[in-house]
Amino acid sequence: MYKIAFETFGCRLNQAETATLARQFMARGYEVIDDPLSADLYVVNTCNLTSPATSKCRRKIRSVIRRNPGACVAAIGCYAQTDAENLKEIEGLDYIVGTSDKLRLAEIIPEPVKLPEPLIVNNPVDKDTFTIDEVGHYPWNTRANLKVQEGCDFVCSFCIVPRSRGRARSREFGNIVDEARLLAEAGHRELVVTGVNMGTYRDGNYRLSDVLRALSDVDGIDRIRLSSIEPTTIEDEVIAHMAEGGKLCPYAHVPAQSGDDRVLAAMRRKHDSTGFRRVLEDAVARVPGLGLGTDIMVGFPGESEAAFENSCELMRALPWTNIHVFSFSARRRTSAWNMEDKVPAGVIRERSEAMHRIADIKKAEYYGAREGETLRVLFEERGRDGRWIGFSDNYVKVSVDTDGDLSNQLLPVRVTGLLHTGKTGSGAALLAAGVLL
Repeated sequence: MYKIAFETFGCRLNQAETATLARQFMARGYEVIDDPLSADLYVVNTCNLTSPATSKCRRKIRSVIRRNPGACVAAIGCYAQTDAENLKEIEGLDYIVGTSDKLRLAEIIPEPVKLPEPLIVNNPVDKDTFTIDEVGHYPWNTRANLKVQEGCDFVCSFCIVPRSRGRARSREFGNIVDEARLLAEAGHRELVVTGVNMGTYRDGNYRLSDVLRALSDVDGIDRIRLSSIEPTTIEDEVIAHMAEGGKLCPYAHVPAQSGDDRVLAAMRRKHDSTGFRRVLEDAVARVPGLGLGTDIMVGFPGESEAAFENSCELMRALPWTNIHVFSFSARRRTSAWNMEDKVPAGVIRERSEAMHRIADIKKAEYYGAREGETLRVLFEERGRDGRWIGFSDNYVKVSVDTDGDLSNQLLPVRVTGLLHTGKTGSGAALLAAGVLL
């Protein structure tokens, strides 16, 4: 029996695809392990969203090749799609497989043996509606990612994703529901619906709202959560569904990227700051306890102090629970690569620190407002301090002290206060403390 280890960088979509690949290799007799140094085949599902992300992928690949020189090593996915020649320079790398072909990896690698030079499989990305035949393998997760859409037509000026994942296309409606049923049978109680630009989902007359309604009817699934969704693609029916208080979690991660209209126009975003704020204020008014997440970029070319302050003001204005702060990183083959009026690196660092402070404050405000409330929590793991940790419907990270085994249990918890653990920074160390009811 061969042993295979995976390393996944980047988004939930990559996580979903790694889970599918794990299932494929298991069907061929492989054992999936965590330790790459004990693996016969090591697969890196890459990310190329930022320059630091690609650097991290390269470092990890080189590290494993150095420490486990006999392993067959494959780099797959977004970075392999756009920068195969760059990856080819890594000595000891055996396979470079792009986005279009990575879900065929088990066919491409007949046996995990070293090659004299890398085999590059990097075909153009298909544009058609697609299906996925395997159910994702999530052995330790209460939640499972469910891919419903791929690619993007928006072509923001800073974004490499349209090049790495291709044009927008959707997964066949019935195929989505089939995998959801199989995930439920495997014991997963929550599904995280994911895609590159999933609000653009279309399969015939089916839209994203239809997918969510169908998933709500799957027996055994207790919660459905949306991953990132663009503000201009949020259907009114999706918000109405959240407001009903059923299986669709009251949480939305909606990327802003900037709060300044001139910067948004330069980014080629589809929204302006007023429209963005109006959409989310409407959602907050309609959905009780709605949790909100966002992505905000600092240091985009031409971002003045006034423009940065507009972004800060937008972040202060809404009840965010999670603000993901990005520092601008120019990517080759994007429009932003050649833009003038670059923001100095030192200024970007200062703005990032300031935005992280806002993120910490907003998260603490949202968590603090939950004190005294009763939240439904799906418990996932026991922390180092012995307390059980899980997430509420509105994505509050909750910790309770109990001797029992709460793994994969969905239980009511009354929030009694806040816990600050470990290092501070971007709100990651903040939990809501509670007691079981």
